[in-house]
Amino acid sequence: MAAAEAEHRDIVIVGGGICGLATALALHRKGISSLVLERSDALRATGTAIGIQTNGWRALDQLRVGSKLRQTSLPLKGLGEARCLRRSVLLEALAGDLPSGTIRFGSRVLAIETDPQTSYPILWLHDGSVIKAKVVIGCDGVNSEVANFLDLRPPRMSPTCNVRGFTIYPDGHGYPHDFVTINHNRVFLGRIPLDDKSVYWFIARPWTHQDSTISKNSDLIKRSTVESMLGFPAEILEMIENSKPDSLSLTRTSYRAPWDVLFGSFRKGTATVAGDAMHVMGPFLGQGGSAALEDAIVLARCLVPSMTSLGHGELSRERIGGALDSYISERRMRLVRLSAKTYTIGSLLESTSLVAKLICILVIILFFRDRLGHTQYDCGRL
Repeated sequence: MAAAEAEHRDIVIVGGGICGLATALALHRKGISSLVLERSDALRATGTAIGIQTNGWRALDQLRVGSKLRQTSLPLKGLGEARCLRRSVLLEALAGDLPSGTIRFGSRVLAIETDPQTSYPILWLHDGSVIKAKVVIGCDGVNSEVANFLDLRPPRMSPTCNVRGFTIYPDGHGYPHDFVTINHNRVFLGRIPLDDKSVYWFIARPWTHQDSTISKNSDLIKRSTVESMLGFPAEILEMIENSKPDSLSLTRTSYRAPWDVLFGSFRKGTATVAGDAMHVMGPFLGQGGSAALEDAIVLARCLVPSMTSLGHGELSRERIGGALDSYISERRMRLVRLSAKTYTIGSLLESTSLVAKLICILVIILFFRDRLGHTQYDCGRL
């Protein structure tokens, strides 16, 4: 497509997952429009469900969807305000409050480059179309095209994988409204009730070479997961055996190490990243979704004032760049602490070395004594 035919947009958000939709909604609440490019043909609910803790609910309240979502979930005991939401319900709530046309499905970004004339980003899409944007926000997950444009180091691969699913109990499961965890023989399981008849569960277990070939087959995922859980209670094995096949997913655990978050360059020109594209972490704190919601609030709050200068050439780029720097500065140490805590707990669970385990325990005692301290963070008002 010739440059003259390129579409011009002020803000383009790459990725229509939780972070992308939350960022678009945060901007909309402040009177700023954006375009969300989602490569799938519909809202994606990969992962089945997601735990949202106190800090995440504060962000959802700022987005004005918290009250509605609380009606769809059970409060969990002993974790502050913690609930488990079906991803589809969360995505629909975020998307439902966006203006029509904000999300463009079936739009895959192939490459991003800097316009040599304006220094703003240019996005090249798989259908041959071109979008010239004032701001690009990469909310496109682990394999982020925007992160590649920023020259960020690729996420590291963990020796574990994540298996997720949910199980329906037609007559009720009878479990208390608790987040239950079991760690046995290097297999870590979490179980959370979604409602009185359904339970969400996730498992972190050692990755094997065969996992890359079975990840698309729900029967094989179920079989390999059960085989890895020798010594677990019979009711847990039965829960996995009876899980809904279409809810099962298996993915390799990836993460950005704390030092990668500390030193990462999260801006190039007027492009930045948020959510997993910025700070993907293991599942051991259950903070991926809540941290992404925090990103959306802080990013919109920092960015919106600079958008009033659009149309003033160099001044606009400077102001936008300064706004993105403010966002990154506000988020960086919060994310370093989260990733460090997750990394330490993950290392404790994954390691077979007694010395390594003792070091992890010492780090936890010294720096992360408050088990729920990370959930009390307040990202502030939108």
